[in-house]
Amino acid sequence: MPDLPHALYTAEQTRSLDRIASEQYDLPASVLMTRAGTAALKLLQNKWPNAKHIVVICGVGNNGGDGFELARQALSEAIQPTVFQFGDAQVMSAEALAAREQCLTAGVKIQPFENDIPVCDLIVDALMGTGLNRPVEGVLAQAIEAINSASKQTPVLSLDIPSGLHADTGQALGFAVNATVTLSYIGLNVGLFTGEAADHCGQINFDSLGVPAAVYDEVPATANRLSLHQYQPQLAPRKRTAHKGLFGHLLIVGGDHGMSGAVRMAAEAGARTGAGLTSVATRTAHAPFVTMMRPEIMSHGVEAAESLNPLLNAASAVTLGPGLGQGQWSQELFNQTIASGLPIVVDADALNLLSHVPDYRDNWILTPHPGEAARLLGCSTKDIQADRLAAVQALQKRYGGVVVLKGAGTLVFDGKAPIHLSDFGNPGMASGGMGDVLAGIIGGLLAQHFSLLDAACLGAILHGMAADKATELDGERGLLATDLLPHLRHFANLKH
Repeated sequence: MPDLPHALYTAEQTRSLDRIASEQYDLPASVLMTRAGTAALKLLQNKWPNAKHIVVICGVGNNGGDGFELARQALSEAIQPTVFQFGDAQVMSAEALAAREQCLTAGVKIQPFENDIPVCDLIVDALMGTGLNRPVEGVLAQAIEAINSASKQTPVLSLDIPSGLHADTGQALGFAVNATVTLSYIGLNVGLFTGEAADHCGQINFDSLGVPAAVYDEVPATANRLSLHQYQPQLAPRKRTAHKGLFGHLLIVGGDHGMSGAVRMAAEAGARTGAGLTSVATRTAHAPFVTMMRPEIMSHGVEAAESLNPLLNAASAVTLGPGLGQGQWSQELFNQTIASGLPIVVDADALNLLSHVPDYRDNWILTPHPGEAARLLGCSTKDIQADRLAAVQALQKRYGGVVVLKGAGTLVFDGKAPIHLSDFGNPGMASGGMGDVLAGIIGGLLAQHFSLLDAACLGAILHGMAADKATELDGERGLLATDLLPHLRHFANLKH
């Protein structure tokens, strides 16, 4: 992915950035539109240098104006544009209408779309911008379907955002363009990085259009894209005199009958992330096998909740839930662990138990996937995915602590703006055990005395980056959770 800004904005916020640039820095929409066309042409020439015939599909908003500008400038570079327009030109903004007139004056023919995209080297989507907030239907839906059908053979460049994608939530509003490349202007929208965005945006590129840096100081971002280098100080090399007692003792609680693998993976993930000591509290039948598979893990058979107390007393942090189950044994261990007052990562079945008797605490990190989040909020998974930012905020408000809402564009929120977003990871992670590894990573960081927010954010980064590294040679399909473990050490030892 190209180097991108970390600040992410809502559609309303990007409109504010436009307005401030215009009113305070003498950058009217017409100037920004011309620059947008220039930026798109430059990207086109760099990525598709042999493109000689492009199809530009424009709407009536300023996004359409950007398309008209690209078409006009492309013609001057001996690139032949075919331009289709949707909607009545009489309802265009003055700037978009001016761009259309300049396009016509330059000799570009603008014609109505008839649901058929001619053979070309590139399709440019300038149909709808970031202001879309209603379902796409009718002729616009037909146009998007035509673009997506043609995209199987022809690359698609979307200007600002793929048409049909909600700029705030990343959800397709009925229909959305499947872009090969998206070129975003002035401010990156949070909807480009979460929800369904990954299926529509392709490679994301950005151009500020020369907006002064001071403009961004006026509008606090809604979300922040995470980066491993943000944590460079915390990942500094250890002192040469360091010993295991300095890096905490992580306890993994879980592994009901038939689910010993979950605690074993979580424990190794915590150890690979740097915890000084790692213990497991699991069913007695499982304990010898966990240690046999990874002798560095101290595994204890626990059949009664009281037997957990010595282990909790020795722990610095707990990961509660991998393979825990939801029976009586599970509930008793859950209650005992929560009562300990230790910093806790609450994952998997522990989240399901929590959903039955909601509680609010400041010393835990909840790590739900969308299904678990739905149970915690008493709604549907579809509701969660429809607005992931609203969901993570609602979870934190109801349960406290830090919430990690997993999925494409994992969100981390501690109740204070901005929301943090990890765009690392890939579809290969859609397999059993990935959540156990993440819970172990975050627990390992908590044991090393990272703050709850830092442990959650850095854990999401390490998890996603290890998964991306693990797919480099053999691809995404067939990725196993344990494939991430060898790569955790590499990223947890950031080169300085």
